[in-house]
Amino acid sequence: MADSTPTDSVSVDMDSISPSPKEHIIRTCHGSVSVAVYGDQDKPALITYPDLGLNYVSCFQGLLFCPEAYYLLLHNFCIYHISPPGHELGAAAIDPDYPILSVDDLADQIAEVLNFFGLNAVMCMGVTAGAYILTLFAMKYRQRVLGLILVSPLCKEPSWSEWLYNKVMSNLLYFYGMCGVVKEILLKRYFSKEIRGGAQLLESDIVKACRRSLDERQSLNVWRFLEAINGRPDLSEGLRKLHCRSLIFVGDMSPFHSEALHITSKLDRRFSALVEVQACGSMVTEEQPHAMLIPMEYFLMGYGLYRPSKLSVSPRSPLSPSCISPELFSPESMGLKLKPIKTRISMEL
Repeated sequence: MADSTPTDSVSVDMDSISPSPKEHIIRTCHGSVSVAVYGDQDKPALITYPDLGLNYVSCFQGLLFCPEAYYLLLHNFCIYHISPPGHELGAAAIDPDYPILSVDDLADQIAEVLNFFGLNAVMCMGVTAGAYILTLFAMKYRQRVLGLILVSPLCKEPSWSEWLYNKVMSNLLYFYGMCGVVKEILLKRYFSKEIRGGAQLLESDIVKACRRSLDERQSLNVWRFLEAINGRPDLSEGLRKLHCRSLIFVGDMSPFHSEALHITSKLDRRFSALVEVQACGSMVTEEQPHAMLIPMEYFLMGYGLYRPSKLSVSPRSPLSPSCISPELFSPESMGLKLKPIKTRISMEL
């Protein structure tokens, strides 16, 4: 993928995308859940679910506020950002007497959200723990999922090392709150070492913003989500039965890189694709969102959901067909190695 110059970019008034979402607090059988809705609700629905400790602002803003992503996603979808319980902006602490939800409970909450909005089948996008919840949702409610876009997803039950690591973080959250050690553990989970900084490297603005976001989380609410994820079952056996198309992104520096390879090996190869993003951690949506645009464009074209706006897209835009190499229109192209991504795709578009 060639580097973009100023003349290659799309000019968009970012204030016109959506000045503010419509926030809904929806009561379900498993407690209340916050949903932020962007866009025209007559459009096809895209639901998102973030990773542990994050919400839609800290997990998806980098992708969704790219000018090119506006045309790819916001122009064609109404986006429903579902937050894990107690992860939304300004959330209060969940009543300590309320039972801890399981991953099945969280997946069932999504079905109730769709019912509330009168949605039938939806496109899904999730990051790591959120990707696991959406995959489980797709397995339980197959008729309600058009496709899955999974970023550094989890699939198997925790290994002993991950389980122990999560238990240490869980105890720190419970007894000490969102302390410095917990924030460092989470930042390593999200980002590559290059942008986290170090002795000779400055911490990037993305990481600084995420660190500030973590300060705003209610630690016991994060603890609850972590307990659910640490008790997750293995989904491997049910993946082959999924017949919705799946597009998987993973950073090659993500601690969950092997999980993404595993889930890809278990999915039906006719309907799945893997994109490995070089020099990137788990949260591709924030660290390298531009690497997601062209793979998502071709993925969504298979549904007839992406219609380029001739009046709004520059002829030299990366999303303009005239700017895309002709070889990329053929299925054979999907095995090519593209910078800064490499693809492993055997899906028929």
